[in-house]
Amino acid sequence: MKMQRLVLASASPRRLDLLRQIDLAPDAVDAAEIDETPLKSETPRLTALRLACAKAAAVAAKQPGAFVLAADTVVAVGSRILPKVETEAEGRRCLELLSGRAHRVLTGVAVQAPDGRLVSRLVESRLHFKRLTPTEIDDYLKSGEGVGKAGGYAIQGRAGAFVMAIQGSYPAVVGLPLYETVNLLTGLGFGRR
Repeated sequence: MKMQRLVLASASPRRLDLLRQIDLAPDAVDAAEIDETPLKSETPRLTALRLACAKAAAVAAKQPGAFVLAADTVVAVGSRILPKVETEAEGRRCLELLSGRAHRVLTGVAVQAPDGRLVSRLVESRLHFKRLTPTEIDDYLKSGEGVGKAGGYAIQGRAGAFVMAIQGSYPAVVGLPLYETVNLLTGLGFGRR
């Protein structure tokens, strides 16, 4: 039987950890370099799914013969997509907006097979944050944990204490819906090693 290769099209250490957690470590990591700007009038759901598919296709073009797995996570309040936070000011705006309210985390996952078939799924989770005090926001921002994260927080870290309720997939909120990922890979004929 021909050896199957799995390539993760993401530099996210969280996605890599999640794959290792289910004994599905990729053979290579090749982060996709694409423009992640939402399109004008594009919904958060469509953004997450489009970006996951675009990442898979971009990396598959460089990794012939491999199964390429990609994902994209979008945090949304209503139809508004929150940024991947790069500055303290952005982080503060996100946390103040999320404080005391519900929001959605939309994770698109896509797999491109060696034969070019591309399959994808969107997983939507709903979270409710407690009302955050100014001190909690300041302390979280000082930790630096939310930098580079969609919506400015990491549920698997300190921000887990902000979540009053979650409905949906915890691994998807972290960055990769494991149930859907395994099903997509299996459906395309990828076998566990």
